[in-house]
Amino acid sequence: MSFWGQLGFQDGYSGLSSELVFFHDHVMFVLVLVSSFVGYMMVCLLKSSLSSRFMMEAQALEATWTMVPGLLLLILAIPSVRLLYLLDEVGGPVVSMKVMGHQWYWEYEYGDSRDVVSFNSYMMSSSEVSGGDYRLLEVDNRCVLPYGVDSRILVSSADVVHAWTLPSVGVKVDAIPGRINQLGIHLTSSGVMFGQCSEICGVNHSFMPISVEAVSPEVFCHWLIG
Repeated sequence: MSFWGQLGFQDGYSGLSSELVFFHDHVMFVLVLVSSFVGYMMVCLLKSSLSSRFMMEAQALEATWTMVPGLLLLILAIPSVRLLYLLDEVGGPVVSMKVMGHQWYWEYEYGDSRDVVSFNSYMMSSSEVSGGDYRLLEVDNRCVLPYGVDSRILVSSADVVHAWTLPSVGVKVDAIPGRINQLGIHLTSSGVMFGQCSEICGVNHSFMPISVEAVSPEVFCHWLIG
């Protein structure tokens, strides 16, 4: 999760989130380069008192300032489109988890085992939060996912539009009533990830956090069976 005074992104718990951070740095490098060059040219024009009254055309210059921005757009567009396609890939999921948004809590359901496991996840009150917990982010029942394998998340809503968002995993999907949205997650390490609903879904929109615990596949199987 993010901390006070943090300027960068959260640590990635999946390969796609790490690639999103890398793409952000790549885009920022290009933007800083272009902004610095344009700012330098504007300062030079403002400080210069010279003018060219006799140059009527410059074919090479026009070709350059047309091709260079186009090349920069390609440099930004190709990795962006690649990431968009990768974010929609589900792969061969080993685990499927259904997420249902309610006003104002989340319901999780695992249907891969012999018996369906289902529970609700509510935000813990300030009196229930201990010293090592995070206020307004801790829940009474965390959803559990295994790392090292592909997981499929099916997201929907029972009332209004919600959004299931985990910044450290790089996923954000709308929970729409009457529709099931699908996304794939491949966690790379164990840990606890926090998120929140990213749609303004009502008066308690700020009080339906998401808490996901990544464990090993063996621990996940024991938890699911037990």
